[in-house]
Amino acid sequence: MKRVRNMILGLTLSLMFILSSCGTPTPEVVTVVVTATNSPATEVPVAQPTAPLAPINLGGPQGGETIKWIDGSVLVYIPTGSFTMGYGGDAPIHSISLDAYWIQQTKVTNRMYDQCVRAGGCTSPTQELGGPVFTNPSFASNPVVGVTWDQAQAYCSWMQGGLPTEAQWEKAARGANGNTYPWGEAEPTCGLLNFGNCYGRTTNVNTYEDGKSPFGLYDMTGNVFEWVFDWYDEAYYTTSPTANPTGPLTGKYRGVRGSSFETEDIQVLPAIRRYNEPTDAGRATGFRCVVQNPQPFAPYCQLTAHIPVNQVESATSCEMPEGVVVNQYCQNGDGYGVAQISFGSTWEESGTRIQCEENIDGGIRSLTCKGPRGIESTNEVIVCNPACTNQPDVSSLNAFCDAGYTLDPGTGKCTYTPILAQPGAGGCPLGYVTIQRGGVQVCAAGPAPDNSCPIGLYFDDLAGMCVSPNGETNAPFGIDDSVLAGQTYAGCVNGYAYNENFQCCQAAVGAVPPSCAPGFIFDDSIAACVPVQEEALGGTGCIAVRINTVKCVQLEDKVCAPIKEENRCVANLQCKWNEKADACDPRVKP
Repeated sequence: MKRVRNMILGLTLSLMFILSSCGTPTPEVVTVVVTATNSPATEVPVAQPTAPLAPINLGGPQGGETIKWIDGSVLVYIPTGSFTMGYGGDAPIHSISLDAYWIQQTKVTNRMYDQCVRAGGCTSPTQELGGPVFTNPSFASNPVVGVTWDQAQAYCSWMQGGLPTEAQWEKAARGANGNTYPWGEAEPTCGLLNFGNCYGRTTNVNTYEDGKSPFGLYDMTGNVFEWVFDWYDEAYYTTSPTANPTGPLTGKYRGVRGSSFETEDIQVLPAIRRYNEPTDAGRATGFRCVVQNPQPFAPYCQLTAHIPVNQVESATSCEMPEGVVVNQYCQNGDGYGVAQISFGSTWEESGTRIQCEENIDGGIRSLTCKGPRGIESTNEVIVCNPACTNQPDVSSLNAFCDAGYTLDPGTGKCTYTPILAQPGAGGCPLGYVTIQRGGVQVCAAGPAPDNSCPIGLYFDDLAGMCVSPNGETNAPFGIDDSVLAGQTYAGCVNGYAYNENFQCCQAAVGAVPPSCAPGFIFDDSIAACVPVQEEALGGTGCIAVRINTVKCVQLEDKVCAPIKEENRCVANLQCKWNEKADACDPRVKP
């Protein structure tokens, strides 16, 4: 009987990663399971042995180097070396040495976390009162909140990493020289971080360009707190090893670092230590992950096209609005301030410590704003001209795909279609570079129009090509070589299966590949991810109107005032330590 040639069996490699909610934050053990699946109705090519490739010299990643990662995030390289940790008090200053590692440039976003949930690697976060709705596309680039320590660690394990140790987190935040703040020594402002109720809510994870750390990380203070790996011990700094400390072996509380959109300026120092119960899932606590040794995972079979952010232009010229304070008074124990603003302008309270109402009377547009009860307070209202924008004009730009992908302009999908390694008559295609290997010219993956390499690779200046950070130069990213792919790829992330015929990772039922990166949104009109900037308050076309409200009644604090120890005060997320008064004050006055 004639063989049926339009049916084939392929071997599908699926990775099952041993997830753990405890243990050291190192790459997970990989178990390879071989299963038979139905493949497309095409003839299976006969695999031929691949000739050994000539070695390539590498320069290695440099401090601050970035790579796109398998969960849609960007990883930043922190090199081996010592740094100054601590600030005094319960966090004594000392020197710590750390091995090199990669850490996420931003906090994990709702969109990233949703990919893990859909792939079956994570459980949905708790919807906390006052927090952004996890599945709302408007908050896709906001940090995910409402996650316990176990949920955060499970996500990091899914993307082949772990939560950063306290030491790893602080080095990434302060740099090797131990900056006071991520950006340096300047005092905190609403243009550098989301704190002190500047907004009164979370913001996009890449909003504060001027507030980045020395290694180029966003939000290392402000926006939301972050879980870290360590168990918390108040005295740990006095007994910790000087190299690669990972915290106590056991404990009651897990470490929390950073600060939130509600934190006052005196409490935003990145060296401050905090802790919380591992089961807590607050509306102002998120996380980011560390990947100690990134492996060359196989490409996704499908991705979404992007508009190059380095090729867009912004509109910045416009007429500024007007705003002036005209009155303040007390009424029923509350303090009020009144400001007149321009017609046609938009406005927003800078935080939640005042609530404003708009009135138009006698041809005058005004805001009447009620301040926090029981204290004298100065707060800002941001008034903007909506005709001004820093949003890029992408109408004349073309979307791009990474090397090895073909763009479907109708859907904006990039489909993995690797090429032959040998250059054609016109050389290697766009997105590839031509290199010499043992005297033979071959094509290799190169940077895209936005200067980024395919997922999991960085551009090595010495090699002149995109390579894996673990030094594997033979993995055929964008190159059609099924044998070499099977020999060098580390497989696929949980929720995706390796297709040997197409040499890429296919999403299982319900799973989706990474979509738009943080700071991007899918634009249906051009079928691609486009940059969307959420400016810090006081951005293009905006002014800050400072409104003072007076103290009209005396209130008693029954939560923080009874706390007399600084470490207990700092650990309570409702409180802040007042150094001058040597007292524990509430973060938000009652």
